[in-house]
Amino acid sequence: MSVHIETMTREAREPVIDILNHYIRNSFAAYPEEEVPYAAFEMLEKMRGGHPGVVAKEERGEVVAFGFLRPHSPFPTFAATAEISYFVRDGHTNQGIGGRMLEALVRQGKDKGITTILASISSLNDGSIRFHKRNGFVECGRFKQVGRKKGQTFDVVWMQKMI
Repeated sequence: MSVHIETMTREAREPVIDILNHYIRNSFAAYPEEEVPYAAFEMLEKMRGGHPGVVAKEERGEVVAFGFLRPHSPFPTFAATAEISYFVRDGHTNQGIGGRMLEALVRQGKDKGITTILASISSLNDGSIRFHKRNGFVECGRFKQVGRKKGQTFDVVWMQKMI
């Protein structure tokens, strides 16, 4: 699939939240139990704290994925460490879109002085764990049985990539 990666703007608000809500409803990839309103886009923007955010668009302009970096901690001591989040629209996974977004976020993160990217992943999300391993992340920690969604308890797996 031919997509282009561009900066995430407010124009992507509804498709971004629609993609996120799909994962909230149908998986353990997004942690909330209840869908979020479109106003949650502003919360995502605030979480980014000036860090890079991108969307992947098909040739006709439809947003099929989004991703962003956010500060790991508000303390300047950790300014070179960011957390990453990204989601690809159902039906568009396993087509290289996530990898292209990761490349863009790594490049933009380096430009901001980021040297470490962390990913927080549900232990029930095998696909994400495999994706991150294939893309140079290593498991650096695991919080046992700290999450509960849809009646299932899960670990939170932390993965790290030095850039």
